[in-house]
Amino acid sequence: MGKYAAGTKVAVSKTEAEIKDLLRSRGATRTAFAEEEGRAVVLFDLQDRRVKFTMPLPLPVHRNFTHDRRGKQRPQAAATRAWQQACREKWRALYLTMKAKFVSVDNQVETFEEAFLAHIVTPSGKTVGQHALPAVAEAYRTGTMPPLLPAGEVDRG
Repeated sequence: MGKYAAGTKVAVSKTEAEIKDLLRSRGATRTAFAEEEGRAVVLFDLQDRRVKFTMPLPLPVHRNFTHDRRGKQRPQAAATRAWQQACREKWRALYLTMKAKFVSVDNQVETFEEAFLAHIVTPSGKTVGQHALPAVAEAYRTGTMPPLLPAGEVDRG
């Protein structure tokens, strides 16, 4: 896990509540949280946009939890504690990510749309990121990138 949320003791339920409070304080008109094995989804409507964060969650059966660093199988209670810690860290990292995006908007580093662009839901139900990222990957794969600077006239003034 990343260093910013590593070792957090904040319960997942508390972090979810903090995310809800953050969104409410920013004027979100609707929020939804959903979780299933292997992923969590946070949706909200704000500034006439629907925003969706889909976060992969660790699976309790993953070897990182069921076995220690030497490859020895952990007791079930220890495996559960390790998995729960990883879940706390994931949720905390999501909260910190969302909070940082709002800090960026507040300080006019970027607009709301720029900060949340990849997570804005399009009419198809997919996010902008789900639409754009495959096209970006293909452009890099094929080398069909546009020029760094657009063509234009040089001012010889």
